[in-house]
Amino acid sequence: MILWTSILVVSYLLGSIPFGFVLVWMLKHEDVRQTGSGNIGATNVARSGGKGLGLLTLLLDTLKGVAAVLLALHFAPRLNGVPSNLAVAAAVAAVVGHIFTVWLGFKGGKGIATALGVFLALLPMMALACLAVFIVVFALTRYVSLASILAALSVPLFTWLLVPTRAPVLLAGVSFISLLSIVKHHANIRRLLSGTESKFGSNKAAPSR
Repeated sequence: MILWTSILVVSYLLGSIPFGFVLVWMLKHEDVRQTGSGNIGATNVARSGGKGLGLLTLLLDTLKGVAAVLLALHFAPRLNGVPSNLAVAAAVAAVVGHIFTVWLGFKGGKGIATALGVFLALLPMMALACLAVFIVVFALTRYVSLASILAALSVPLFTWLLVPTRAPVLLAGVSFISLLSIVKHHANIRRLLSGTESKFGSNKAAPSR
């Protein structure tokens, strides 16, 4: 119980590090939540602080997800190639930490980059397949939100197709992360349906509310 509690707390705190907010605050002396979409994720950081900061935010948000899962796997290794329940729980905790960060009043990002990180550590082939979906959709549409939503939707499918041992906890964990990330895109979904969502690289930034 102590091990589980410690790993989950550390994973949540790792996920809670608001790299996008910190980088823009340190280097631009601005609150990224007050510009663009108001989100602390890589896309809004790129719009507000430049593509370099956006890429750095993407990398750091991904790595914190990787770190949380690798920490859990160190103490509870895979069994027959299947991630341990502790690793799955750590993955969920890291993504929840990013979306509901304690450092910003429990209001964070949408979880896509951190989800990519935990999936790369948990199920690399599934993560790469979902990343391919993101890249293709983004290349065709230039909508980061649509690419993120469709990539998240593909997570349970690719887990089912690419993971030989479909452990219930694993399926439940990755499906929960996928659903949570999609729900956090509710405003983007409304804008996509109404035709008002902005494409990446456009001068128009979508409102945060």
